[in-house]
Amino acid sequence: MRRDIFQAIADPTRRAIIALIAVQAMTPNTIAEHFDATRQSISKHLRILSECELLSKKQQGREIYYQLQVDKMKEIDKWLDQFRKIWETRFHQLDNLLATIKNVKR
Repeated sequence: MRRDIFQAIADPTRRAIIALIAVQAMTPNTIAEHFDATRQSISKHLRILSECELLSKKQQGREIYYQLQVDKMKEIDKWLDQFRKIWETRFHQLDNLLATIKNVKR
């Protein structure tokens, strides 16, 4: 089942897992050590992140390492960019207004 990428980032634990794995690939046990949650719970989060194609698995010997698919994060950035542009425009308008008010007071 393919999930929506925004389902992945909706949960704070999954966002924390993304932040951890962004630094380096980790095994499920190593990831679980960073949380006050059961190993099963972390496995569920890893499965959802994998279904959203944010993580990939790499087998090394007996261990499975999860690593972040950085390119997939671009989908989130692209969606956010539309709002970033709106806010930049509003801040620019506010700067202009404040400059106008400052010049009127002189």
